[in-house]
Amino acid sequence: MSRDFRVAKPKSLRSYIAIWSYTMRRVFAALTILGIAFCFNSLPGGEKGDDPREALQNLQDFIGNWEGNGTSEVNKNEIWKESIHWTWRFKGKDVSLAVDMPSSKQFKSGEIRFLSDKGLYQLTLVDKANVKQDFVGEWKKNALTLERLDPATKESQQLKLNAAAGGVRLVMTYSTKAENRTLYNKQFQVAYTREGEVFGASAKKIECIVTGGLGTIPVMYMGQTYYVCCTGCRDAFNENPSKILQEYTAKKRGGK
Repeated sequence: MSRDFRVAKPKSLRSYIAIWSYTMRRVFAALTILGIAFCFNSLPGGEKGDDPREALQNLQDFIGNWEGNGTSEVNKNEIWKESIHWTWRFKGKDVSLAVDMPSSKQFKSGEIRFLSDKGLYQLTLVDKANVKQDFVGEWKKNALTLERLDPATKESQQLKLNAAAGGVRLVMTYSTKAENRTLYNKQFQVAYTREGEVFGASAKKIECIVTGGLGTIPVMYMGQTYYVCCTGCRDAFNENPSKILQEYTAKKRGGK
């Protein structure tokens, strides 16, 4: 017995309208999802000529105290603990992000700047021998990927930093590539958890009055309590609270 699987034709104008309305709703929903996905994957990552402070806002999730575990790809049995501290640093018009790495196996401290004339981020790290290493790269797909060439060995070194789990996790991956090779090989990775945070937390977040990040440190001005995200923002606020509040109010009025 054969079956006819053809869709029955609507028998009235009302049926035509119902079918057309349903189809348009499905099309609109699909376009909306595609639009959201496009916007999410096209977030600005700092371009040539951008204001350094605005470009560094992409790294706001790095700010704070972190505790983590490191694992080696060379020796799978090697596991260690690390703590780092990221903060904003303001010196007049100069702005950067500083990192203190007291228990890192490889580095002691570092500083990230945005090179406006090149549209690139530069991370200067100080290793355990007090030697500075400059990594340069871009912010793409919610990750900061930086590279440098070792002048002695001609080895390419890559450092990747990305926040995860809504800003609760921070992952640092270090990879190397030998001269004349095309692929990087991961050497080690450190997965940090923000101090005082747990997965799945949904508590209301307090905003930093200086950068708009997560406010964790209270500051006072004219009897009113505000919050900042780090000691760098605290110092900037205390230096000129009136100016900071004016800038914050202007941003809110502008919908930022």
